[in-house]
Amino acid sequence: MRLAPPDAFASAIKAWETDMKLWDDFPHENILLKYGLRICSVGRKFQKPHWCDLKTIRETSCNMNKQRNSNGMNRRQFLQTGASCVASAMFMGLGGAQSFAAPNAGAGKNVVPFVTLNNGVQMPLLGLGTMTLKGDLGTRCVADAIALGYRLIDTATVYSSEPAVGAGIKQSGIKREEIFITSKLWKTDMGYEQAKKGFQTSLEKLGTDYLDLYLIHRPAGDVKGSWKAMEELYHQGRIKAIGVSNFEPARLADLIANSDVKPTVNQIETHAFFQEGKALEYLKQQGVQMEAWAPFAEGRHGLFTNATLATIGKKYNKTVAQVCLRWHYQRGIVAIPRSSQKTHIAENVNIFDFSLEDSDMAAIATLDLNTTQFPEWS
Repeated sequence: MRLAPPDAFASAIKAWETDMKLWDDFPHENILLKYGLRICSVGRKFQKPHWCDLKTIRETSCNMNKQRNSNGMNRRQFLQTGASCVASAMFMGLGGAQSFAAPNAGAGKNVVPFVTLNNGVQMPLLGLGTMTLKGDLGTRCVADAIALGYRLIDTATVYSSEPAVGAGIKQSGIKREEIFITSKLWKTDMGYEQAKKGFQTSLEKLGTDYLDLYLIHRPAGDVKGSWKAMEELYHQGRIKAIGVSNFEPARLADLIANSDVKPTVNQIETHAFFQEGKALEYLKQQGVQMEAWAPFAEGRHGLFTNATLATIGKKYNKTVAQVCLRWHYQRGIVAIPRSSQKTHIAENVNIFDFSLEDSDMAAIATLDLNTTQFPEWS
């Protein structure tokens, strides 16, 4: 095992630090690849090192693990920490690199299985969330996701990401009919007439003439008037499926009892720490598809450093994020993780080559705190 030549090491670190000054976010993996560096942290690992001692790598990783905040840090913060620690300690040859993302995952073709909604429409079981992904960043992320095999793109009026989503789809070169677009009616547009106007505004911002799924974002204001407008738009073929978001079972039951068209989807908070088992059972009984926003709980409660999830990930050579998304998939739940990093977008879709065992599902079940991790949104 050879150590990095001092001059090569110094040159690589200097160049890497120069590039880092140009970034206000965690550096993309291609920058690390460019200089032969590898991060040793959640979501990435070292494999087949050429110029460093494997024992040193493991010890560095171990020490980093011990230093994690007991309250948890988000994935971006932890990756920043990992990159700094490892980049300053070791230099690796390019030949041994591997990512948790499948090589050329998707290559532009759909790689995600579908679920059939109660009206016969097929919806991908995994998609890209776009809250906060606006402007050029949002456009790039959407185009990248589609190139990697995603077909479900989730947006909303209140996210202000609809123009970026439309631009990203256009940039992707994939036909509109191959993309499943979800948007949502915000509470300021509730009511029969306002809902129709809000819907039209979303179409114009997205640059499309129909939506695959349109949801009432929150059960506030004139829900029944809004739903009536959405039913009409659905019958006109301008929306392929209509649904709701953040509806408790009782509120959903009331809507179903007083509607001509049953909601196809209820998009709610659900993740390893808030598993919503009773809600899932109720939705299955009603034939309504559960969809998870914030499937990683946005890293709250230390999700990305959770020992149980990390142990399961190690078992399958997968990341905590991939374990979480596979868990959602095996529960039959649509998930829409958000990321601004192409490497993470690729990592998140690479979950269809392994299965969690019953014992893994049971272990994750013990993590349920049965309470929201987003009290400020209640």
